[in-house]
Amino acid sequence: MPYATYPDSTLINVRDPQQVLIVAPAWVGDMVMAHVLIQVLRRRYPRLAIDLVAPPWTAALGQRMAEVRQSFSLEMAHGRLDLHLRRAFAREIKPIGHDWAIVLPSSWKSALVPYWAEIPHRTGFRGEWRFGLLNDRRQLDKRRLPRTVDRFVALGLTPAAPLPHQLPAPRLQVDAEARQATLQRLGLGVPSRPLLALAPGAEYGPAKRWPVSHYIELARRQIAAGWAVWVFGSPKDAEITQAIAAAVPEAVDLGGQTSLLEAVDLLALAQVTVSNDSGLMHVAGAVGSRVIGLFGSSSPVMTPPLGRHAKILSKGLKCSPCGKRECPLKHHRCLEDLYPDEVAEAVAGAARGISQNLAS
Repeated sequence: MPYATYPDSTLINVRDPQQVLIVAPAWVGDMVMAHVLIQVLRRRYPRLAIDLVAPPWTAALGQRMAEVRQSFSLEMAHGRLDLHLRRAFAREIKPIGHDWAIVLPSSWKSALVPYWAEIPHRTGFRGEWRFGLLNDRRQLDKRRLPRTVDRFVALGLTPAAPLPHQLPAPRLQVDAEARQATLQRLGLGVPSRPLLALAPGAEYGPAKRWPVSHYIELARRQIAAGWAVWVFGSPKDAEITQAIAAAVPEAVDLGGQTSLLEAVDLLALAQVTVSNDSGLMHVAGAVGSRVIGLFGSSSPVMTPPLGRHAKILSKGLKCSPCGKRECPLKHHRCLEDLYPDEVAEAVAGAARGISQNLAS
């Protein structure tokens, strides 16, 4: 029968998939969390070929996921449908013969490529007029699946299957040769002192950002305590990273000076990373840095850092998490009241943990 008229998931057999196409997220942090799903799929289906399709800025991360066969980059303007590009890409990949597609984003446009590529089994959550585009449509139970990573993993299982008892943490591969080239380009060497990485940006909005003045105070404290400090960020964060480096000249400003993959390689040098709830928080954890995640307007339940040694700091005010881009109450106390001494103590605790592990 034609692919567009497949029945619901109860009648579709995907017990032994051969090739899966994952329509991956456009947010960096979500893309890192998608690696948990990818690892679960590899464990369940050892011979499964796993391909990704994502915007260029997140597709690059697929190159650092050991289980991924190919990471396709689909260039489209933000917020635009670009139907002709999606259809052309679907025609391009159709001969590969994927037998399963997992659509992680919730928009209807994200389900168009698997539909047009005539992938027979197309899995995703209900929403945004996706009837017909998806033929394995799941009802999202937010109470059963509170975290984004849980929702991703659930789409790789049969509808009634419980989540694995223990999920693997995301793990991105580091390219040591490329890192050395990046260090040379930037005129840097591997620090002889312990390295603290700071990630003061958050693309979603200012309500997720710990105050710049607090980052400045923390950088001063850690440098005085014998740490090296590197400040990371995208070109959009350059104003923030420059302000920190201007106030603390010993800090190395890398804002806007690295690609995402270069940041992956450099963050692996950091013993500890202090970050807002952002993509770099998840990247740092996925390369082995001990992450201290600062949460205010966003939910530490929904998108926590997933590394085994990650620590979350949050004031837990009644007004948070509000999920807003800017503080609706105009006081930003959820992060203003999270003072540098509390974060510095968390950094010291992470350092003690590293020392204990080395001693053992």
